Amino acid sequence: MRSPFRILAALVFAGLVVGGPAIAVAANHDIIIAHMQFGTVPPLHVGDVITWRNDDIFRHSATARDKSFDIDLPPKSQKSMTVKQAGKVDFYCRFHPMMTGTLDVQP
Repeated sequence: MRSPFRILAALVFAGLVVGGPAIAVAANHDIIIAHMQFGTVPPLHVGDVITWRNDDIFRHSATARDKSFDIDLPPKSQKSMTVKQAGKVDFYCRFHPMMTGTLDVQP
């Protein structure tokens, strides 16, 4: 007769070897605007949530050049959006066009 420990160990091992499909979990990311520039843009995946946070005393925006999003950010405010499509999207601030960045979204 096998011990319950051996049976449990065999089942755990089988689960690790056979495995199942990986389940993707959406992540939350902050992109902080400070000192008239966008902060670091993290690696992104479809379904992730970006919180744009304006720490400046000036109004800013996060505006996609392809018009897929346009986030208006008064001073000291934040707004969130869900990433809906894979690909690269260039963005800028409508009020300060020299402020730019790129989202690189993986499936």
